[in-house]
Amino acid sequence: MKTLDIMKEIILAGQKEHLIKISEDLSTITYLHQNISRNYNNPEEKVQAETFCELVLKYNYPVEYVKQYVKVTVGSDVKEADIIVYNDLECKKPHIIVECKKEEITEQEFKQAVRQAYAYAFATAGTVKYIWVTSGIKDEFYSFDKEVDSRESEPDIPQYKVEKLASYKFAKNGGTTENGQKLSPLVTVEESELTNRFKQAHQALWGGGELNPSEAFDELDKLIFCKIFDEKKKRKNGEPYDFQIIKVEPKSKDKRDIEKADKETSENLLKRLVTLYDDGKLLGERKNDTEIFREGIKLNAAKARTVVSYLEGVDLLNTDLDSKGRAFETFMGSFFRGDFGQYFTPRNIVSFIVDSLPIDEERRVLDTSCGSGGFLLHALDKVRKSARRFYDIKEGEKETVECHKQWHDFAEYNLYGIEINEQISRTAKMNMIIHDDGHTNVVTSDGLISPADLREKVNNDGFKEGSFDYIITNPPFGSTVKQTEKAYLHQYKLAIKEMDWLNPNSKVADRPSQSTEVLFIEQAETYLVAGGYLAIVVPDGVLTNSSMQYVRDYISETFRIVAVISMPQTAFSANGAGVKSSVMFLKKYSASEKQARIDLKNNIQNSLISHSEDGKNLFKLLKDKKDSIAKINKQIKQAERLDNIEELEFLTNKKQAATEEFDEQIEFVKESLSDSFLEQYKQALEDYPIFMAIAEDIGYDATGKETGKNELPAIAKELAKFIKAIENGKDHFFQ
Repeated sequence: MKTLDIMKEIILAGQKEHLIKISEDLSTITYLHQNISRNYNNPEEKVQAETFCELVLKYNYPVEYVKQYVKVTVGSDVKEADIIVYNDLECKKPHIIVECKKEEITEQEFKQAVRQAYAYAFATAGTVKYIWVTSGIKDEFYSFDKEVDSRESEPDIPQYKVEKLASYKFAKNGGTTENGQKLSPLVTVEESELTNRFKQAHQALWGGGELNPSEAFDELDKLIFCKIFDEKKKRKNGEPYDFQIIKVEPKSKDKRDIEKADKETSENLLKRLVTLYDDGKLLGERKNDTEIFREGIKLNAAKARTVVSYLEGVDLLNTDLDSKGRAFETFMGSFFRGDFGQYFTPRNIVSFIVDSLPIDEERRVLDTSCGSGGFLLHALDKVRKSARRFYDIKEGEKETVECHKQWHDFAEYNLYGIEINEQISRTAKMNMIIHDDGHTNVVTSDGLISPADLREKVNNDGFKEGSFDYIITNPPFGSTVKQTEKAYLHQYKLAIKEMDWLNPNSKVADRPSQSTEVLFIEQAETYLVAGGYLAIVVPDGVLTNSSMQYVRDYISETFRIVAVISMPQTAFSANGAGVKSSVMFLKKYSASEKQARIDLKNNIQNSLISHSEDGKNLFKLLKDKKDSIAKINKQIKQAERLDNIEELEFLTNKKQAATEEFDEQIEFVKESLSDSFLEQYKQALEDYPIFMAIAEDIGYDATGKETGKNELPAIAKELAKFIKAIENGKDHFFQ
């Protein structure tokens, strides 16, 4: 249920100052001065309420000078202006026309709203000097002169009794100009609003058809980077930001001069953006990052200005990290699902996996299929929060140098990601930059190539075999790698069909293909240190299908199975995938431990084949079958020479019956041998507990709607205790 505490500050302030009153059920708003009640569930009404409160509380216009829902005659039609601000108490001299639209308005609809406001201004008394069109997340301001029919872009409207506007609106920590105009500081925004700003900016870039959605996404990424870099730049209080529209004054009120100055305003903005981009890519840990900075800003001045209009007033650096991250991921997820068919791991599952593992700043973490970087970001956030607790830094307090260094060193030196899709890889980097960085070791590559080949390809020596403490990943499901397609496939044991110990005539052979999820399990072994943990999302077929027994055998030889957590069928439905899945937590054995298990397996199998009654019987049955079938085949050839159709039919049926009888006997003996092997193997191995859980409700349903009953945090808490006991050598406690 909605509560007042989720409302914007300006609305809460408006209620406090008795400008507005909102009903208890949040359905109705009353503008107290005019005694007008309206439907507060209307998105446009919310924007109008915010704008009304801003005019009074921020721009200092007396509430008596502000009227809403004013009738305006435009030609033969009677229209209704949302808000008119007057210059007099009698409200006879209109000063500012305000047009309010809902947040979700398109760029084309916004332009129509500007034309509508202009028509209202022209139809109203000649005292109107300013126009303000707002959607709550985008504002355009104009000065207006009815006599010469001119409309001139402005950075803001003036506050009460201010005669001359500054050429810009946003400055560090605000401030006041010589003319008394208050400058605006950057402000933090809620997750939903930031998501809308990203979406609207993106749609504005490709909506006209000049860019496709993918190109628009790339350009938006670049400008977000410019925005963050601009906020990080050192500047004095009151000094203007570069990432904003700064007006060039026209030489005269002539329309051509106004248009020329407006064009120069856009061109100067683009020049500042290019400078921010070029300076940003040469500084700090981003230096020479060719994956992010493979090309410069390609937008024209007008498009760049459009994006800036959505983001210029937002304080991205200080917006809550979780909200900022969710906003970017929500926007990014919807884009990639629609344009690329890519599906990312839901945050609840990501949080569960990261929270279950004892990740700290000294450990190395890798995601071999990192997508948008969700696992890496949550790992970074975990280390960041730990550092803040260690240095006793409270919520809202600025981090000390020591605290920042602790988690930032982890981000720069211990956090690694691989993503095969170039655009998604760049997006992961941007996602991490938005979270105050940690993108240094995110690279574009096939996560299944050998570490040596990867290091050479991406020029990063950090991707070393046997060097990572944790691998956390959700590899792609359902796709296969064929021997004919990928030269590296022969390097994988799980891409080779080994000799069947129950079939003496079998030979080692290449599998024609292998599923990606299986290969990623083996690749994890290559990267992990002995004792390192793999947490991986896998389709349940890996755990249950009889044809995948060899994979499970490999897992049991290579890893201690720490935990298996079953996810509901709907876990990935909202993201577009319906495969039933589980999360496996595995702890890598040392080389000697693995070899001991392999030797034990081979010894038991060899002993059973060579010395057991079943083993002897198997060889006898195989020989008898061979001899019997050979004898019948000889008889068949004789019948064929004599063209004895009846005899040939009889012998063919006899051969089939003999084959089936022998196969049944052989299969029975093989099953007996297999059961004996499993019994002996199990008895010989040291038994250990496995954490098992079924998560029936993980916080959202098949549509992505929150359920309010997420079981994963409780499971993560218990699993974390279990893993801690394992690390402390006390897991026998659970037996």
